[in-house]
Amino acid sequence: MNRKYAFEIVYKVGKKKFKCNQQECDHFTLDLVEKDNTLSLSVIPKSAVTFEKFNIIIPYVYKNENKIFVNGYQSWTDSMEYEPTGKMSELSRKVEFYITKSFGKAMGLPKSGDNMFWKYPHNSGVFYGWSYGYVRNDNNVDIFGTLTEKYGYTVVTFDCNNNSVIISKELEGVTYTKESKLLEFAFVSGEYETAFDEYFKLIGTPCRETKKRRGYTTWYNYYSNVTEEIVNRDLNSIASQDVKFDCFQIDDGYQQAIGDWLITDQVKFPNGMKVIADNIHKSGMLAGLWLAPFAGVKKSELYKNHPDWFIKDKKGRPYKTGHNWGGFYTLDIYNQGARDYIKHCFDVVLNDWGYDLVKLDFLYGACVLPMHNKSRGEIMTDAMDFIRECVGDKLILGCGVPMFPAFGKVDYCRIGADIRFDWKNLDTIREDCSTPHAAANTIFRRHLDGRAFMNDPDVFMLRDENMDMTFEQRKLVAKINSTFGSLLFISDDIENYKEHQREALIETFSDKDIKIKKAEFVKKDIILVEYKENGEDKAFSFNIRNGEEY
Repeated sequence: MNRKYAFEIVYKVGKKKFKCNQQECDHFTLDLVEKDNTLSLSVIPKSAVTFEKFNIIIPYVYKNENKIFVNGYQSWTDSMEYEPTGKMSELSRKVEFYITKSFGKAMGLPKSGDNMFWKYPHNSGVFYGWSYGYVRNDNNVDIFGTLTEKYGYTVVTFDCNNNSVIISKELEGVTYTKESKLLEFAFVSGEYETAFDEYFKLIGTPCRETKKRRGYTTWYNYYSNVTEEIVNRDLNSIASQDVKFDCFQIDDGYQQAIGDWLITDQVKFPNGMKVIADNIHKSGMLAGLWLAPFAGVKKSELYKNHPDWFIKDKKGRPYKTGHNWGGFYTLDIYNQGARDYIKHCFDVVLNDWGYDLVKLDFLYGACVLPMHNKSRGEIMTDAMDFIRECVGDKLILGCGVPMFPAFGKVDYCRIGADIRFDWKNLDTIREDCSTPHAAANTIFRRHLDGRAFMNDPDVFMLRDENMDMTFEQRKLVAKINSTFGSLLFISDDIENYKEHQREALIETFSDKDIKIKKAEFVKKDIILVEYKENGEDKAFSFNIRNGEEY
């Protein structure tokens, strides 16, 4: 490859801090091997070393016409293309101030993203993302991407101001005492689709599932107020229609408390969850169930009986990993009691109750803190390996999960933010609910579909009740999802549909052979999509900020 590499390394030996910009320093040597457009790097310590900064800097000349894609930290994080002179949208100063205060940290508000452990670039011309990214010139891309995160997360930064690409390793919490691999990386160039085919061939974790599915989820109509009566009503409504649904999924609200997945709320679901799965199967659909398998709240029997199973901070105190449900905690996946409990939950849900698909949410919590001399990336990789071991050959819909560790481990995966009932552009935390972010991610993470997993763009809603989007905006969400996504879910009681809503549902669910020709910002806030549908040229464009189609 004949690439030039510069190093920017800050590390500690004991309590003393050092800097290094060479392959060999007083305390370690870096073994760097290049082969067939890949780069492998290992550290050979001479002393016990901990890295605070580990950057590899590569010269790269940007052009004004380039587009730069950076991949957000996890499912919900905004991910899109930028121009070289652009700027990543940052938090409003008010929100940024709030989440850095002790109250925000204690509640776990920012912990779904990376802002607790990675510095956000506040200047124009600098763009960073996780695991991989690309520079695009028309329909050709230069992809810079890791081949594994089992040695620690990889951050790719495109610095257009200094004509460089920076490959960083997030290695907090690890002390190296023996030769250890730190990086396996690839550089792939070519036509967009061909280049991504080659990149995923190098990664070597093929997509588990290739089937596009249509279905229903309870969440975006009833949230945690779902009941057995509601489920049976909507199930009967769907079963009575001649529109084909593949899956019917029960979301949050059936359980007694977060963490107590096998203790059903007897008021809301008096006949238990097996009966629900049986009824779904009788209607000819796969039965799906939502869990947050690593999460627990203080009022749960799980937490009350086994607080020692949960992640603690450095001082041994319980550590909140998010603000949902009044604040929740996350099981330590290396604790044997926690592992046995998680395995048992899946065994009952999948084998005794008979569910075919599990939607697994808030998975990021497993790696919020480095622990056991393991980095966040290594922990998340182990967590996803463990999840797949527990679930076996049943289907997994991943959500709230860092992207790369989910490659080849989940069958379907959310690749954008939760949808909202409106089209407001929120200037808040990058992982917040946002229809604009959901739409943009669906378009710009399309290269993952069918390669890493099948993309879940989140639901579309055509109903009139409990909605603050115009019907044209609702149809636009449906069009984006059906053009780019592989899991098409609604949350509507379709018994209430009028004819125009029913026609829109049939159109969205219809089988289509789609090949994307172009999908990009053509001017500020305006995205143009050009594609072939069943051999016919089609196109649409819309304003990402307000959902107005042109």
